[in-house]
Amino acid sequence: MSPKSICSPSESSSSTKSWIVHGIVAGAAIAVAVGARAYLGRSKNFRSRVVGIIPARFASSRFEGKPLVNILGKPMIQRTWERSKLATTLDHLVVATDDEKIAECCRQFGADVIMTSESCRNGTERCNEALQKLEKKYDIVVNIQGDEPLIEPEIIDGVVKALQAAPDAVFSTAVTSLKPEDAFDPNRVKCVVDNRGYAIYFSRGLIPYNKSGKVNPQFPYLLHLGIQSYDSNFLKIYPGLHPTPLQLEEDLEQLKVLENGYKMKVIKVDHEAHGVDAPEDVEKIESFMRERNLS
Repeated sequence: MSPKSICSPSESSSSTKSWIVHGIVAGAAIAVAVGARAYLGRSKNFRSRVVGIIPARFASSRFEGKPLVNILGKPMIQRTWERSKLATTLDHLVVATDDEKIAECCRQFGADVIMTSESCRNGTERCNEALQKLEKKYDIVVNIQGDEPLIEPEIIDGVVKALQAAPDAVFSTAVTSLKPEDAFDPNRVKCVVDNRGYAIYFSRGLIPYNKSGKVNPQFPYLLHLGIQSYDSNFLKIYPGLHPTPLQLEEDLEQLKVLENGYKMKVIKVDHEAHGVDAPEDVEKIESFMRERNLS
């Protein structure tokens, strides 16, 4: 499907079914929190200033021009921006792109745009560059995937609050239940977490993987959602961390965080819609929206 840029004026998103955020396991309440509580107690404004950044690039090996693809009359990047604007924890929201076509489209529907370099290797590096160019200082940066046109503002708020509550973590993200039909799809990234809600591993393969080689219908497999938030001080050092073997093998940037020994907080949410990873996903998400009368 060829991408179409349809930059219509911003409209308020219609009320949709709220996704229930299940589990922010408060970092300050766990064993490590003896020291963590003291850290939190030093300031009532711990990690209080939050910026949301939607990284967007035109060039993509799997789906060129994806941010501008038409989804029921609006470019996908606009739908993501409109949903993100509803999050209550964000003090500011910007689009970070290296492409003038995307930038112009975003300006037309009212988004603030930060131009970034074409040399950014991934969305995290693009967020870091955009952060350096912002006039104000922020404590948390939320990387909101531009290919999540139905992102729920409650999920954005959830990952922010999770990071605020876990001073021993530098990163937070979200997962939802994995559908059996997506078990062996390498575009659907899977996640496993420990008993305290911290990430253990992410993979394009099914994890955990049992001896039968089949999906266990009784096991609660987790699907990683693209959204992630970072402590801004950590984000500044992230580009300087050397690529790691697991990161390169799986082609998953979050593995570089884990391989370097940093902690990542994970929340579980109810989320029915998939992001748009490939052209064939556009029809799926449009059908999903029509079934639920989402405009």
